[in-house]
Amino acid sequence: MEKKESEKKLGVWMDHAQAYFIKYYENGNRTRVKTINNPHHGEARSHRQGEKMEHNKEQQDQKAYFKSLTNEMMTYDEILLFGPTDAKVELLNKLREDPHFDQKEIHVQQADKMTDNQQQAFVFDFFSPNKKTNEGEQ
Repeated sequence: MEKKESEKKLGVWMDHAQAYFIKYYENGNRTRVKTINNPHHGEARSHRQGEKMEHNKEQQDQKAYFKSLTNEMMTYDEILLFGPTDAKVELLNKLREDPHFDQKEIHVQQADKMTDNQQQAFVFDFFSPNKKTNEGEQ
């Protein structure tokens, strides 16, 4: 009989420019495992291209950024997307279109800009078993 692998949980603090992946471990530890930058976010573009071409390029860059995030999230069972912008909701919409994420539990939380320690504490607090059992009692 195969031993069932423990549930894999991931917190992702993100905005349109970058994403920080924080893995949550069963024993309560958490650690940043990866940072992904959107290489073209905020990049100055030539106005000679025209507004429509510039918009199309931005859309392609965003799609590539979200694809790289999605690829990194494939192996996790439960995912928390959090951050200060609408990027997390945009990514959630993309994940809902992907059948690979149909069986995954995905949460979205609003959060301000945070230090590394604050991000890790946010993930710990969210996934902490004590928090989940006490939520209904508040």
